Amino acid sequence: MTDSCRRTILHCWSVRSMPVRYVESTVPPKLPIRLLLCHAYAMRRLRYSINITLDGCCDHRAMIADEDLHRHAAENLAQADAVLFGRVTYEMMEAAWRPVARTGVRPDWMADWMEPFARTIDAAKKYVVSRTLDRVDWNAEIVSEDQLGNAVQHLKRQSGKGLIVGGVKLPLALAQLGLIDEYEFVVQPRLAGHGPTLLAGLSKHVDLKLVSRLEFSSGAVAMRYKPRT
Repeated sequence: MTDSCRRTILHCWSVRSMPVRYVESTVPPKLPIRLLLCHAYAMRRLRYSINITLDGCCDHRAMIADEDLHRHAAENLAQADAVLFGRVTYEMMEAAWRPVARTGVRPDWMADWMEPFARTIDAAKKYVVSRTLDRVDWNAEIVSEDQLGNAVQHLKRQSGKGLIVGGVKLPLALAQLGLIDEYEFVVQPRLAGHGPTLLAGLSKHVDLKLVSRLEFSSGAVAMRYKPRT
């Protein structure tokens, strides 16, 4: 395992509840005939979070890995119901984090402060979008890439805290479909001088509104945005 494994933290996640929904209801005669009832809407939000450099590179091997970022990633991951991965990201994360979570034996490249992230992602429910995989067993289910839009809409309609997605190619497809409810970019204080660049090939602009900003001691900044409506 190379030192690049230190940089496989891709996600910093948390979730917010959807706004309440008001519906009409029939009520007893002594109350107004039309009563507005407040219901917590169960639809889960989907967040995309990724580390990028100041010049827009999203190659995980170009990132800085430290304890603060790992802790932030683990805390946010623990607040979601499930993670969506493409095949490549799923296999990379499984190879890096599953063995230590199951055996407690750290490889030479892994610091002790990385273990909480390993345990958290090991326990997380996962959905893997793929045309080629026919079996996954890391607490995961396969989602057909051919039915991506319908499958993700179905997952979002289920009750719970929220969903998160990582990687590069899968989020591009989800952004094209308008299915991402929140973007988090963890901007690293580094110039990579190369690509790949984030969401390259997006067919139309997505205008965003800044909703939060968090600075780390390393100089990295996590900025969260929601699409403008």
